[in-house]
Amino acid sequence: MQYDRMSVPADQTASSRVTQSQQGRTVVSVRSEVLSQFQQVAKEQNKTLAPLADDLVLLESGLDSLCVAIIVTRLEDTMGVDPFSTAEDAEFPATLGDFIRFYENAAK
Repeated sequence: MQYDRMSVPADQTASSRVTQSQQGRTVVSVRSEVLSQFQQVAKEQNKTLAPLADDLVLLESGLDSLCVAIIVTRLEDTMGVDPFSTAEDAEFPATLGDFIRFYENAAK
């Protein structure tokens, strides 16, 4: 599932995040938004981020729990969904790929 976003952060190129354009609105993939938030929060919090890959264990990402909380809050703001509060018996995703799929499924 994709969601609408009106602007792309200046430090990201449009081609790296935009999947298509409809009626003047930018459509961004869930994956792109999650990856962007990981990169942005790491930069803001002065954290060294491990290379982002689906098999990256979140505990080995270089981000602490505060960083992850910031990412979850921002994703809720931009996507309008918090899979941690809407999913029954939700377990925290172990890898980056699990985290992305968690949001993709919640956005459906």
